[in-house]
Order: sequence, then structure tokens, then C-alpha cells
Amino acid sequence: MARRLIEGARVVTMNAAREVLEADVLVEKGGISRIGRDLAPALPDLAPAERLDARGLTMIPGLVQTHIHLCQTLFRGLADDLSLIDWLRTRIWPFEGALSHETLRVSADLGLAELARGGTTTILDMGTVHHTDAVGEAVVHSGLRAWIGKAMMDEGDGVPPSLAETAEDSIRESLALAARWDGAAEGRIRYAFCPRFAFSCSRRLLGEVGEILSSGPWLLHTHANETVWEVEESARRWGTTNVGYLDGARLTGRRAVFAHGVHLADEERALLARTDTCVTHCPSSNLKLASGIADVPALWEAGVRVGLGADGAPANNSLDGFREMRLAALLAKPRRGPTAVPAERALALATIDGARVLGIEKETGSIEEGKAADLVLLDLGGPEHGAGGPAAARLGANVHSRIVYAASRDDVRYVFAAGELLVDRGRLLRYGREELGRRAGEALADIEKRL
Repeated sequence: MARRLIEGARVVTMNAAREVLEADVLVEKGGISRIGRDLAPALPDLAPAERLDARGLTMIPGLVQTHIHLCQTLFRGLADDLSLIDWLRTRIWPFEGALSHETLRVSADLGLAELARGGTTTILDMGTVHHTDAVGEAVVHSGLRAWIGKAMMDEGDGVPPSLAETAEDSIRESLALAARWDGAAEGRIRYAFCPRFAFSCSRRLLGEVGEILSSGPWLLHTHANETVWEVEESARRWGTTNVGYLDGARLTGRRAVFAHGVHLADEERALLARTDTCVTHCPSSNLKLASGIADVPALWEAGVRVGLGADGAPANNSLDGFREMRLAALLAKPRRGPTAVPAERALALATIDGARVLGIEKETGSIEEGKAADLVLLDLGGPEHGAGGPAAARLGANVHSRIVYAASRDDVRYVFAAGELLVDRGRLLRYGREELGRRAGEALADIEKRL
């Protein structure tokens, strides 16, 4: 539908002034064309089907998750209670190596359906080594906005033969994928070069990726400083910090996104800030794999841009952006005090800050005229949300707090991405639940045979 008037919502804009408005939002041609009160009389030709009564609902920007692994969604519940290196070597890498184009497409569909249903409209995804086209095809169908990229890994202890590749093949395939997918689906899909982490890539591969990125428009996406093991191994192998090693390969910079950043020395945070390199905070994953807790306030104090991500389903085991927001706010408080990550800042992490990490803050991340209509409507009227109304407001109730500390993806009623309705009254429009379940079961049976 080219046009829709969303009427009477409480609009949590996340704009620079952090305005919260009682307003209508007019969506036209995928964007937000007007925000204001009582817009319908000025649109006499508006059809009933073009109107959505949102009175009693709260509108927020679509969530932005800056670290996802769609290739792993099928493995949820199959790699629990392990440390990261064992998790990779004994479960995840063998599973990824057993994926085919068809089963990777199912895994991506499953993840994208979950993300859309939970109000996430933009993601940065790291794929596996092979079959990346399947992820692109799934994103086209989903309606979401996504950066995709094949995982690059030409060496590393414990990497199975099914994931083996040479530096030459990795570079050649990544360039071909970038040519094919960057700008696809009317610009909804963009490409990121994704060396998995420093310890699964040769110095030659990292250096060539750095050279490519110096003259191209793509993002760089990798894992960094997720565990103490990485810190110790960097010092042992290279005599430097992990971030310092990546910087030496020219992999830092404005378009670089490092996932995790749990164990960072002060000098590394300073280097990230100096090079304008971003970090993605993945609190649930870091807790489940016992990796630690990233010091997000220290990153902010150093001047580092930070986004939020669920990571992969077997490391979480959920792709719920609301859960990540709540954890991001709570985990900082015992160490840094109750105001370390206030609710408004946590919501920003999942919206406008994530957009800044991806360099698209002028396109999405807040509800403003001229931006993409990436919108989520929540029902915060249930008993789990407490009392609303004027008295609650006079007594200090805060809508950001209600969203971050009490809301969940179960409260999502409508989701729009680039103006397209993806979730209608809580129901996915582009996926059938039963069909997804059937396909997932068949895909996992196929993976079992290929292991």
C-alpha cells in the first residue's frame, strides 16, 4: 500500500529532542511524509483501508540489531552450556559446514520471521562460509533492511573441512557477492565484508580485506575481544592487542563494526574512538557463553559508538531486541550505578544508536518526517505494564521505562518496514507459522544426515 495514515498513537520519536507526541503519522511511498494531529481532514481522498486506528498504542522506531547470525537459527537449543571456543569447534562450525543452500534459506527465513515479529526492522548479519545467496534471497522475501556478508575464514584451529576455503577463494566470492547484493531489493540489502575473527583468518586475508575496504562503500563486520582467550592469544601470537592487530590490517574505521568488545584495555577503547570504529553489545550471548559483560559506559566515555544485537539463536537463545534492551540497561547498574544506562539510552541503543553504527541515521532509527517508515506499534495496556493515564504521568511515569523494563516482543501489534506492513495485529503476513515449523524440521533432519 503506497499510503497509510496511522492515527492517534503515542509516538516515541527518538529524535534529537527525544519528543513524545500524541500524533498521526502519514506514510507515503515507504517514508514518513507528515507527523501531526488530526491529519485526516486534510486528506479527503483517503480510503478506509488506508487508515489505521492506533489510539491506545505506542509507536517506536523499528529496532536495529547490529549483530545477527541468521545461518545459526536452526541450531537453537543444540549448543547450550559451553564456552565460546568449545561452542564453535564442537557444535556451531560442524553444523554450519553441514548447511546447504536450501537449509540455510530455511534458517534465515526462521530468523527473519522471528525478528520481524519482534519489531526488528534492520539487521547486520554475518553469514557462514558458503551459500550466502540463500541469506540474500531470504531478506528479499522478508521485507526487512539488512547488511549481509559471507563469513571469511581461511585458517584456524578446529575448523572442519566443510568450512575450509583459501584466501583467494574467500576474496573472490566476497567480491562477487558484494557486486550481486549491495543495493539489491531497492536498496534494502547492502553488503558487509565479514572476516569471522582474527584467529580464523590469515594475515594475508585480513590485509586484502583492508585494502578492498579502503576504496569501497562496504561495511566491515567481525568479532573482537569477546573472550579472555582472545586477549591472551593476541598477546602470545602477535605481541599486541587484538584491536591493535586488526588496526594494523586496516580493519578499523568509520565503516567497521566489531561485535562484542567485552574485554578491552583502555588503549583499545581509545584506538576504537580515534578510528571511529563501532562496537555491538550482545548482552544475552555474552552471559550465556560466560564471556563476560561489556563495559558500555566506558565505551561511551571513550567516544565509541555502540549498537545492540542478539547474536545468533544458539548463543542466546532468542532474537528478541526488547530482551537485549532490558539487559543492556540492567547489567551496567551494579558496576556503574543506577543511572549508568537509563531506559531512554537503552532504547536509543536499539534504535537511533544502531542506525548511527550502520551509518544510516538519516534514513531510519527515529520517527521523523523524511525518514523511512520503519515503525513498530506496541500495546502497553496490559496488566503487566501497570497503570497509565494522566495520574501516572503526573507521578513520574516514563514511557521509555515502560518500554525498556516491562515491554516484550509479545506487545508488538504492528510492524512496518519501509512502509510495508509486515506484522498485522501480531500476525506475520509473509510467513506461515505451521509451514515454517515443517520446513525447519525437515531442514534439521537434512543437516543431521550431512554431519
